[in-house]
Amino acid sequence: MTTSPLARRLVAEFIGTALLVTVVVGSGIAAASLSPDDVGLQLLQNSTATVLGLGVLILLFGPVSGAHFNPVVSAADWLLGRRTGTGLSLRDVAAYAVAQIAGAITGSVLANVMFDLAAFQISHKDRITTGHVVGEVVATAGLIALIFALARTGRAALSAASVGAYIGSAYWFTSSTSFANPAVTIGRIFSDTFAGISPNCVTQFIAAQIVGGLIGLGLIVLLYPDAATAADDVVIPHNESKAIAPHDN
Repeated sequence: MTTSPLARRLVAEFIGTALLVTVVVGSGIAAASLSPDDVGLQLLQNSTATVLGLGVLILLFGPVSGAHFNPVVSAADWLLGRRTGTGLSLRDVAAYAVAQIAGAITGSVLANVMFDLAAFQISHKDRITTGHVVGEVVATAGLIALIFALARTGRAALSAASVGAYIGSAYWFTSSTSFANPAVTIGRIFSDTFAGISPNCVTQFIAAQIVGGLIGLGLIVLLYPDAATAADDVVIPHNESKAIAPHDN
């Protein structure tokens, strides 16, 4: 199997994560402006845009990098596949994480600029409660379990719709509104708007996301003991031979 060169994958992860955060933050800014007196409607608008945007971004960048956009997904991919030689290498995980975090920060700045706000901001939105931390564990565990189950059962092509649908529902069934992503969490520090998060909440959120990722991965190993064979197909298959196959004839 031939994967795309690392530099190309990192560009895809950087741009994809940047655009994901732009969607999340930008739609939050728009929602607060359009529906200033209705927080429930703001969340509906924000979550709907995120569902649609995430699905499109997975389809666009997935064939190049797998469309992880999330250090927990990348780390889980390495952890699951390390003994079978599948998935990312540890070096690639580190490079992916840097690209994802840089992209997330860039995405917040871009959203700020698009809505004529100060480009560089620090959020003051306090999100830390015990319930929020538990919500992040649950949201991340479900996300990891879904992604790896789809890959293991040969349904990774459904990830764009399935992952988008899961994140959209988790906006509503978790108290934290399902960040489920350390890069996105860090990126959202840099917009003092509806979708922002105060820096003093970030450590707890990321710790909860790591715990949730391990729980989700443990569930996958329990349900699918041979799941490591599909690590190369997370979030969706991203090798050049598969990507160009539909055009061969």
